[in-house]
Amino acid sequence: MKIGASTLSGFKGKLEKSLEFIENNGIEYAEILHQYPNETINTEVTDSFNLKYTIHSPIININIASLSTAIRKASIEEIKKSIDTANEIGAETVVVHPGSIPFLGRDFEKEIYGLANDAIKEIGDYGKDLGVTAAIENMPAIEGHMYQNIYDLNELLTSLDMFMTLDIGHAHHVGYAPDEMYFESIKHIHAHDNNGDEDAHYALGEGNIDLKSIINKFEKEKYDGIYIIEVNDEDSVKKSLEYLKNMKK
Repeated sequence: MKIGASTLSGFKGKLEKSLEFIENNGIEYAEILHQYPNETINTEVTDSFNLKYTIHSPIININIASLSTAIRKASIEEIKKSIDTANEIGAETVVVHPGSIPFLGRDFEKEIYGLANDAIKEIGDYGKDLGVTAAIENMPAIEGHMYQNIYDLNELLTSLDMFMTLDIGHAHHVGYAPDEMYFESIKHIHAHDNNGDEDAHYALGEGNIDLKSIINKFEKEKYDGIYIIEVNDEDSVKKSLEYLKNMKK
């Protein structure tokens, strides 16, 4: 298993501190949350650690499916900046959120999904040109979040020759069972736990997700991507690592 951790656990501080924590805990991969206060990623910083990287493109104020042309284009450009940065630091994968539908956009869902799909294709093509995989993430059961349905997302990405970031916690929150979460399009995985009632990002083992069954399925299918521990704090990263160690025994 390839194990990584997201800098979400310490993203409000300096990137160096988060990367130091990840490396000091014997983790091989770091997923950098590429947004304020770490909008600029210095290659001198990333090169100073013995880590391999992936990038999570910005979340705050980003909507690649916006009905506003200016906002949509600006959001796509921000994602492309993350792909450029991935290319600079040697990160092969950039995680991308598929967009959202605002309250007043409910009557325009068909149009919004069309805009999202066009944006996803544009982002995917941009990444392919640079040798970077844009992996689109399934969303939790929160009103307005697009592509909560992982079957629909898989169908789109397969048609575009693109890949998915499976967020296990999001899929569980929507109501998917462990045997419904495997697709060949999955290139990357976010691992965290919850009890099905909220997108809590608990440490692995602290919720009611049958993580062992999910991981066993992916290992049986020879999944070669990374399991990124995406939890809220550094203590939860440590607990998650311990959970994975015990699961292997």
